[in-house]
Amino acid sequence: MYSNITILKDIIDNTPLPIAVYTGSKLKIVLANNAMIKTWGKGEDVLGKDYLDVLPEIKNDNFFDQAATVLSTGVPFHGENKKVDLLINGAMQSYYFNYSFIPLFDTEGKVYGVMNTGADVTDLYLAKQQIQSVEERLRIAVQSSGIGTYEIDLITNEIKTCDNFNTIMCSEDTPAIDELLLKLHPDDLLVREKAINESKNTGLISYETRIVNENCSKWIKVSGKIIRDEKEVPIKIIGSILDIHEHKQFQEELKKQVEQNTVELRRSNDDLLHFANVVSHDLKEPVRKIKFFNSLIKNEKEANFSETTIKHQNKINQSAERMQNIIEGILTYSTMDKNKQPFEKINLNDVIENIKTDLELIINEKDAILITYELPVIDGAPILINQLFYNLIHNAFKFSKPNQPPRVEISSTLLQVDGLDSVQIIIKDNGIGFDEAFAERIFNTFERLHSKDQYEGNGLGLALCRKIVKRHNGTITAKSKIDNGTEFIVTLPLKQQEYSIK
Repeated sequence: MYSNITILKDIIDNTPLPIAVYTGSKLKIVLANNAMIKTWGKGEDVLGKDYLDVLPEIKNDNFFDQAATVLSTGVPFHGENKKVDLLINGAMQSYYFNYSFIPLFDTEGKVYGVMNTGADVTDLYLAKQQIQSVEERLRIAVQSSGIGTYEIDLITNEIKTCDNFNTIMCSEDTPAIDELLLKLHPDDLLVREKAINESKNTGLISYETRIVNENCSKWIKVSGKIIRDEKEVPIKIIGSILDIHEHKQFQEELKKQVEQNTVELRRSNDDLLHFANVVSHDLKEPVRKIKFFNSLIKNEKEANFSETTIKHQNKINQSAERMQNIIEGILTYSTMDKNKQPFEKINLNDVIENIKTDLELIINEKDAILITYELPVIDGAPILINQLFYNLIHNAFKFSKPNQPPRVEISSTLLQVDGLDSVQIIIKDNGIGFDEAFAERIFNTFERLHSKDQYEGNGLGLALCRKIVKRHNGTITAKSKIDNGTEFIVTLPLKQQEYSIK
């Protein structure tokens, strides 16, 4: 049989809660279980020693005075979350304890000792401090953001709000639910009701509303989340409100500006269309007269024209015919629906031949050489595609070297671009070239790398080329070196996904 003393000693030694007993004015340690010895970290040879001899590092922490007072008065002492710095294995370590000093009485009712119990709550204390720190940072963040927070108890219908909430709602104190609803604009109550009904399925609340009263009028955005209990019964709503009045005002102003700009753009387009119609019709008449009088001259029976004269007359007629076709094309293009310009099949070989005719004078003047290889048929707007290659070829002739005839070579390669059958067309010349650092700038509107005194032009040609290529879902880039010619690389789909240009 084990004695009661043995059983009691075993219980104390194996209790995970630190326990020690002190006696006398110097608090001699007469008992310390394994948990207490481990907590002190001073080894097992502590019995019979005075309290402060074992723990000299805590002499300024009032523990000795607290225990001595319990010994003299018989009144227990309890402490919570007390920080203690203990010297363990030669290093100071910080802990937090909940502890007690409890008086022990003899049979005559006199205090003969003090029992010290403790619980290490370091992890719990630090976790609590961290949570409080996070909550404080969150509170500061919410406060500085201008967001108002609220919490509604769906059981009691009580509401808790922060200062920002009350400020946004123009309330001095936290208002009741009924008071809040009275602040909403009557026209927005259906919006709120719809949002509440949708939240029954989604668990989320979101709507915009106006608040109106004698103090203020503004737009706010309300957000919330429904919290349910374990039986899926809604018990709480937590959420936020945000003052979006300035944002709404900006939206309204932007809407007005867009409407105004749309009206002005429509007026500008109408004026431009009218101008195109007038110019096209006015140009048709003199061209018609050129063709008519040239025809009269050619049919003059008594005239004896030389072969050279007849050749020139044919050139005049071809040019007039070409001009008439261009005018008709411009007129057709300008009068069609601007939102949907149809594409046509375009033989690029024919386009280049027409451009040769248009540029015949400059070709003869500069003894220019234009070499072309077989080009494919593509989808496109004829006027724009013609303008694209006219600008590029004319550009090559214009920026030629003064002491060398311009030479322009046009070649093509079929390839796949993003899964589409495409053609890459290279227009290469032997002109003055430019610094390749400006390879992107040359496509900017009104961008010029050379002065008007040296080379004529308005800086619009290449900018227009890029716009035309972009509208045909293609790309255009340039490679060049100073005094070593230029290459323009145009890539276009053979067929357009939508058979119209927008």
